[in-house]
Amino acid sequence: MSTNTNNLPSVEALQNLANQLFKALPEDAPKEISFDPYEHPRATAFAKSITGQGIVPGANIPADDALVQAGVPAPFALSDPFGVITAPPSVTGLGASSPVANYGNSNDIFPGTTGTSNYQSLENSPFSNNKAPVSVAGSGISPSSPDYSTKGVAAPALTPGYEQTKSDKSTLSGGVPASVAGSGASPSYVHQQEDFSIKEPVTSFPDANIDKQTPGKQQGSFALPFTDEQPYWSDIESILKFININDPAIGSHSQTFSTIPDAHTPSFYFLQQEQLPVSNSALGGFTHGFDAYKIKKDFPILNEKVNGRSLVWLDNAATTQKPQAVIDRLSYFYQHENSNIHRAAHELAARATDAYEEARKKVQQFLGAKSPNEIIFVRGATEAINLVAQSWGDQYLKGGDEIIVSNLEHHANIVPWKRLADKKGLTLKVIPVDDDGQILLDEYAKLLSSKTKLVAFTQVSNALGTVTPAEKMVAMAHAAGAKVLVDGAQSVSHMPVNVQALDADWFVFSGHKVFGPTGIGVVYGKEDLLNSTEPWQGGGNMIQDVTFEKIQYHKAPNRFEAGTGNIADAVGLGAAIDYVTQLGMTNINAYEHALLEYATHHLKQVPGVRLIGTAAHKASVLSFNLKGYSNDDVGKALNREGIAVRTGHHCAQPILRRMGVETTVRPSLAFYNTCEDVDRLVSVLRGLAK
Repeated sequence: MSTNTNNLPSVEALQNLANQLFKALPEDAPKEISFDPYEHPRATAFAKSITGQGIVPGANIPADDALVQAGVPAPFALSDPFGVITAPPSVTGLGASSPVANYGNSNDIFPGTTGTSNYQSLENSPFSNNKAPVSVAGSGISPSSPDYSTKGVAAPALTPGYEQTKSDKSTLSGGVPASVAGSGASPSYVHQQEDFSIKEPVTSFPDANIDKQTPGKQQGSFALPFTDEQPYWSDIESILKFININDPAIGSHSQTFSTIPDAHTPSFYFLQQEQLPVSNSALGGFTHGFDAYKIKKDFPILNEKVNGRSLVWLDNAATTQKPQAVIDRLSYFYQHENSNIHRAAHELAARATDAYEEARKKVQQFLGAKSPNEIIFVRGATEAINLVAQSWGDQYLKGGDEIIVSNLEHHANIVPWKRLADKKGLTLKVIPVDDDGQILLDEYAKLLSSKTKLVAFTQVSNALGTVTPAEKMVAMAHAAGAKVLVDGAQSVSHMPVNVQALDADWFVFSGHKVFGPTGIGVVYGKEDLLNSTEPWQGGGNMIQDVTFEKIQYHKAPNRFEAGTGNIADAVGLGAAIDYVTQLGMTNINAYEHALLEYATHHLKQVPGVRLIGTAAHKASVLSFNLKGYSNDDVGKALNREGIAVRTGHHCAQPILRRMGVETTVRPSLAFYNTCEDVDRLVSVLRGLAK
């Protein structure tokens, strides 16, 4: 079978192979969907026929009573690539994702794979307690649907070719884009609700990856998730060669299907010779090509089990998980490059210095800065803000000057300025927000004056997810003669950032919020401004010359990097930036926006949920309270199901008090989250609400 450069099968070859297999099956072979192939006589008979149970190879095989009763013809010989033939999930006709690739370990079934077998009882599935396993998901039934998962009953089997509504297939009722479903984000797009109807069947896999009509799509770039772990195409091929398609008992079949199958042909979506068109219209330009399931495999910790459940990491605003590429880069540094930097002539020092300074260049390019000299490595955004406050602020601000911050700020962008104000007699003013958590620009304009020397605000609120009008706010501050610091800790992992277009004087972020290591962060500052600012710490590496009479400092960035820095984690941050750059920040932003719309829609329908922060322009944060429960109780209930969220005040007490609460439950999304993750969250909340 032909494959592309990624060692994946071409869609044409895969479809033709599926055509041959399903055409070759006996007409009376059971097509019913069942989690247990021995659940009823016809399935039992067919399972026996293909496994050869109780049959001597090569012997004439009499049809037993069960076969006769089921109307199944005498079985044909099949090879068994696994030792015991077990039908892969794809043969159900639902397009269900494989449980093998998703969970646990199944080396005993598929050598070289990772994932728990779903060929055992449903109690071993990630949706235990008799909840529908993920293999149902491709049918359009949510694994966390309140109709099934919360009632302790298995989802009913669906027969192929069920009736579809013939209206617009690009959206589902409620205005939520159907394109989210085929993104690879979720095999289960909706909860079964009275006001929510499926208008098209959805699958676990990103159908647009095989859509020839997708603009700009390269031919042959088939991207089926998990194919590197599930060589079903070769297994099916080995089975097909033992099937005589001209056998009268089976019937003579052509090698291809017509575009429109006849009325007696089962309507399996993958048997269509011609690709079925899929809507690519979605929020923010998001298309099906972004495969969150495949991306998730890059993050080893997402394979963890918590309380017997597959981990769902929805605490990304606190810290993000790390891809294998970052883990490997850190390991490589310590194995092959570890040395102090800048001051030695030996080989390892040169390697370490090159790696460290290369990471600085990657950050420069990531932020769109003019020069790597504008990039300073620090421990994180908190240290970055303190650096500006204790260097430039202490040097240039004087009694009577005013600092403006917004009501949305994290404590890290309040406390350093309050301390400086108390120390130097400065005035701290606050930009108010409306009831949705949006900046009131008119009120901000009233606060600006000739006394305003600094404006410091967040680009994305960590507590509410509000995206501030940063460029406009920077321009307004500069018009008043003030400098501007933008806290980008919550923005750099969700959207493209260009500091030159933003025109901020300083921009700060933490590496661990952008899939990099902890203990590393960045201050971007305009080069002239940095060079005119006194360093905040003294020591080695930041000096040109030292005598007991006079000290001469380096220019930026070295003047702000005293002592031995966090070399390895700076290199790891560079690897994280490589990773997200490869995915594309625009793609990440569009995908997360669609996922946020999906999550918001479903959370709003949970009885007793109050969303905190409903700005029109938000990033991936969903703060809420649930009536009748403390936030800690909600967090514990979610944790029991393997779902990690943050509860508390999120180091943002002023904005939560402005919204009339002390704490919230805060799920926060990243590009490796899926609609299925959201479904599991909502399922638990619905159970609590009942």
